[in-house]
Amino acid sequence: MIRRLPLLFIFFLFNVTFLIGQSTEEVVDQLKKEATENSQLEQLAHELMDVIGPRLVGTPQMTKANDWAVATFKKWGIKARNEEWGTWRGWERGITHIDMVSPRVVSLRGTQLAWSPSTSDSGITAEVINLPVVEDSLEFANWLPNVKGKFVTVSMNQSTGRPDYNWEEFATRESFEKMKANREAQTRAWYQQIRNTGYNSRTLNRVLEEAGAAAIIQSRWSEGFGANKIFSANTKTIPVIDLSLEDYGMIYRLAENDDKPVLKVVSKSQELGRVPTFNTIATIPGTKFPDEYVVLSAHFDSWDGGTGATDNGTGTITMMETARILKKIYPNPKRTIIIGLWGSEEQGLNGSRAFVEDRPEVVKGLQALFNQDNGTGRVVQISGQGFLHAYDYLGRWLQAVPEDIRGHIETTYPGSPGRGGSDYASFVAMGVPAFSLSSLSWSYSDYTWHTNLDTYDKIVFDDVRNNAILTAILTYMACEDLEKTSREKATLPTNQKTGIKQEWPIPRSPDRAGGQDKN
Repeated sequence: MIRRLPLLFIFFLFNVTFLIGQSTEEVVDQLKKEATENSQLEQLAHELMDVIGPRLVGTPQMTKANDWAVATFKKWGIKARNEEWGTWRGWERGITHIDMVSPRVVSLRGTQLAWSPSTSDSGITAEVINLPVVEDSLEFANWLPNVKGKFVTVSMNQSTGRPDYNWEEFATRESFEKMKANREAQTRAWYQQIRNTGYNSRTLNRVLEEAGAAAIIQSRWSEGFGANKIFSANTKTIPVIDLSLEDYGMIYRLAENDDKPVLKVVSKSQELGRVPTFNTIATIPGTKFPDEYVVLSAHFDSWDGGTGATDNGTGTITMMETARILKKIYPNPKRTIIIGLWGSEEQGLNGSRAFVEDRPEVVKGLQALFNQDNGTGRVVQISGQGFLHAYDYLGRWLQAVPEDIRGHIETTYPGSPGRGGSDYASFVAMGVPAFSLSSLSWSYSDYTWHTNLDTYDKIVFDDVRNNAILTAILTYMACEDLEKTSREKATLPTNQKTGIKQEWPIPRSPDRAGGQDKN
């Protein structure tokens, strides 16, 4: 009697046999070919940034993103689930519409900040006033009743809306230096003006709110054409609106010249109570060392001025695409591959800090973690993060990377341990090898980091593809390496400014009940 082997078993046996007979160079070629000829990056970016949109912690869009990622991984045959690690203040952004109705009519460019209180459907119509120049807190207290029922501006009016590089290209040297000197003097005077009130930028909004202001108007310019930083409101009952530099400057000058600008603002939002928040965790099981792990790391959340494309949509789709490629070309890794898409990185690495607390077996068995989180550019820098022997294994793994990718990368060994900035630091603090794949800037700081311009069109897909290939190869090499990575730490230098010897960063617990009023 002839017994037929199940087709799935035959397929598995073929893949194992095929991979065993392949050289490293052949596997690397296949990984690169799959990433190049069958890339899913553009589609992933469209679905995540255009369809789902920004992923502010505590919003329905964040939940949609978690569920989308799980479904996408499962479509590729990768097990995935959402792991709850805490709760957050639930909030959903609605429409924001801002019009100046006097001394002339014009629609203005701006938006409400994250977690801003809502207006009514009819909105708020009120005059705009600027903060006064006062000598001390008593004079400010005497002025404060003037804010009742008014919009109050709380940002310095920028003297120029042109970035410095634009001045350098076109202005005379004398004109450029004069502009910078005037701006520095204006900035010093502005900060002194705020200090004289007796408050600071964090506490001022609440004081204005308590005094009866109708809303707060700000403009946090990001020093690039059309780019503003969009963070969170810190008021309880009145909205906080960020206006473009151009429109903010106009209403500021109108108020300053007693032209009595009047705005109508409709900014709708919805409070959703306490909501659970998650990390999305996908797993490709290991075959030889299943209790040892290589982690592909990216934070999934974003601020919501744009759609979180380069912070950190590109890191997210890099790790998802890497997982897809590996599942197809290297389906049976020696070590278990975990893909961690972390929640609430923007509020203090909360998702990854929760993971290292909740999953000690992963920390114990970590071979390496690769994290990407600083924009759309190709990876150009990798540090050993203070691990004494990082060169021995990272250097070896990087040798398998084709020169057209490896040639862009500058390495620093042993380097210094990351203390924050992104999720790899949560693992470094635990004393385990976790590495940041640091990218070329592409004007990240000015134009896309936490700005209204962080959208799909800023993604440079050739560079993101480069990073997916790099990460896939590094992961393959880390899984195949018969040696366990060393965790021995380098001796850290003495801080030259303080004379104090540097210490390894200490693990910090996450905020598992975020968004609550701590005041």
